[in-house]
Amino acid sequence: MTTLHPPDVHGAQAAPGTAPGRGGRGAGEAVTASGGSSAGDGPAAERIPLLARPLASYYLVLSSAGLLLALGLVMVLSASSVNSFRVSGSSYSVFLKQLMWVSLGLPLLVIACRLPVRAFRTLSYPLLLASLVGLVLVLVPGIGRTVLGSSRWIGVGPFTIQPSELAKLALALWGADLLVRKRRLLAEWRHLLVPILPVATLVYLLVMLEPDMGTTLVLVVVVLALLWVVGSPLRLFTGLLGTLALLGTALAVTEPYRLARLTSFADPFRDAQDGGYQAVQGLYALASGGWWGLGLGASREKWQYLPNAHTDFILAVIGEELGLVGTVLVLVLFAVLAYGGIRVAQRSADPFGRLAAAAVTAWLIGQAFINIGAVVGLVPITGIPLPLISFGGSSLVPTMFAIGMLLALAKTEPAAAQVVARRAARRSARRMPRRPEALLQRRRRGAGGAAAASVREPRRGEKRARSAGRQPFGGQGSVREGSAGQGSVREAFVGQGSGRQGSVRQGSGRRAERRVPGAEARATGARVPSGAVRRVGGRRARRANR
Repeated sequence: MTTLHPPDVHGAQAAPGTAPGRGGRGAGEAVTASGGSSAGDGPAAERIPLLARPLASYYLVLSSAGLLLALGLVMVLSASSVNSFRVSGSSYSVFLKQLMWVSLGLPLLVIACRLPVRAFRTLSYPLLLASLVGLVLVLVPGIGRTVLGSSRWIGVGPFTIQPSELAKLALALWGADLLVRKRRLLAEWRHLLVPILPVATLVYLLVMLEPDMGTTLVLVVVVLALLWVVGSPLRLFTGLLGTLALLGTALAVTEPYRLARLTSFADPFRDAQDGGYQAVQGLYALASGGWWGLGLGASREKWQYLPNAHTDFILAVIGEELGLVGTVLVLVLFAVLAYGGIRVAQRSADPFGRLAAAAVTAWLIGQAFINIGAVVGLVPITGIPLPLISFGGSSLVPTMFAIGMLLALAKTEPAAAQVVARRAARRSARRMPRRPEALLQRRRRGAGGAAAASVREPRRGEKRARSAGRQPFGGQGSVREGSAGQGSVREAFVGQGSGRQGSVRQGSGRRAERRVPGAEARATGARVPSGAVRRVGGRRARRANR
């Protein structure tokens, strides 16, 4: 079976003598094969195509996710304004909650973008454990909140958390880490399927007990993507898909509301006022939008006609207000996100990064397909949000963290890592203060002169001391010398812990000298080591070192 393999170290076909990447900041720069950059001297310098550049995957994921997030904020404000005003008296209450979740998710995205690959592997087990605990707690009466017959949420103050959304991220990371650890044993089926299938089945069972069929389908897509990328045989997928189809049919038949959704999906207009009401209103919204839409904020369906207009069926409001152009824009952005995620998975040199990127991309695109298919009538309505667009912090925050992880993995591509390292080196070089070369040379000359003077001064002191019949810089008592014939030796105070051993002061016409530290233990003729010479207030002073 064909599996995803890491690309060539440069990531793309480069021009002769150059490697893909962005060398410098100026126009016409070419990246050399050694990783440096040189400015082109003329038209011979060729520009590298956008998709052949090392950080193309990074910018594809970042731009598509950013545009989807911005569009989602605008459409949540438009789709929820009527219902928000009816419930709270303000048209902005739902929008402000979504803005709060975005402000919480953005720092997580930035942090995830800067984390190393090993950090995601470390987080996989705690996230899986937390999601399992949360999935159990939602089933406990008094802790889980039941809405429309489903216990999917845990109340935390004024907010609600849906643990099944965290389970998508946890299962993707944990499954990728597990398969990488066992990659040398995956030729045997028991190592390939155990323990990933038993743990995944436990998660499926807990989610179905809520019940939440749509989230279960997304979790199944995540595990299938992991098994596909790791190279599982095709007959294994045939058996798994057949088993899942039988289980899905059994679950759909046993629950009356699921059976009603299946029957209304076949012909929603036959029961347009009951089972097919939401599907019919969604189709009305898309049809009334036409090519260019009714205008931003001009939706009619959001006036209590379309249920869940700002959550599950927000695409219908986009189609009504922005028309076919807005709907196609959403599809194109998700297609770019899918291409960027698959590109990251293909080019990643790390096995865990390859599996994690593929699993996260399958999660986001699979969930988007299920949501969009339900709005346009291609699949039954399952009640899952549209990633990055629909209202809901429990879905948005893990999704933004997953986007940050994709960005971090995109920067680990071999060619992209070289570009990131060069940019970091340039930034660190710009932070260092630049000193003129003349100033550096002057400081070097000054340092050399001071060192020479410090060597000469003790010798001059010895000569003067010998001529006066005194011990050089080590005698006890007082030394009088100088043209005035007056002077004194002062014992400088040495502060404990200060590291200073006093100073030798020189006044006009007289010179004061002090003993060498530890002179009692030394010979009286000990020489003072050379010290630094400085000027203080126009007078010359010498500080002796130990």
